[in-house]
Amino acid sequence: MPSEAFPIALRRAASGPDAAAAADVWLSSFAAALPTVVSPRSADEVRNYFRDVVVPLRETWVADAGAEGGIVGLMVLRGDELSQLYLRPDWRGRGIGDRFVALAKERSPGGLSLWTFQVNKPAHRFYERHGFVAVEYTDGGGNEEQEPDVQYVWRP
Repeated sequence: MPSEAFPIALRRAASGPDAAAAADVWLSSFAAALPTVVSPRSADEVRNYFRDVVVPLRETWVADAGAEGGIVGLMVLRGDELSQLYLRPDWRGRGIGDRFVALAKERSPGGLSLWTFQVNKPAHRFYERHGFVAVEYTDGGGNEEQEPDVQYVWRP
């Protein structure tokens, strides 16, 4: 389905019943986009984290394709940080990520920051296309994966 056919009405705030499906989106997207990055958490730990922390305590948004695919994407905001944006691999390239970034900018009109791994070149291109600028590169010592990362910032 082309991006124009993805109704904005299907983008909604997540609730408790969405946690397992959102975690599954995260797991499948992480595995597909970052095959060389070792997750420090098991799949069950990720699901528990989404159930106990992400969905109830963070501003979590999901893209719900209904009968066509259920939850196919998620975005998590923590204040002015876009802390997570993941899409099911088979739903990439349909404009969902663009819509999530637009929503994040609406929710944080003063600016946003985010971190992504240095190996995730498609993410770099995606965020740069949306006006984000790389401001800091690290050796990964500050993240769970111990993977070199980069901080991006968007200012209006």
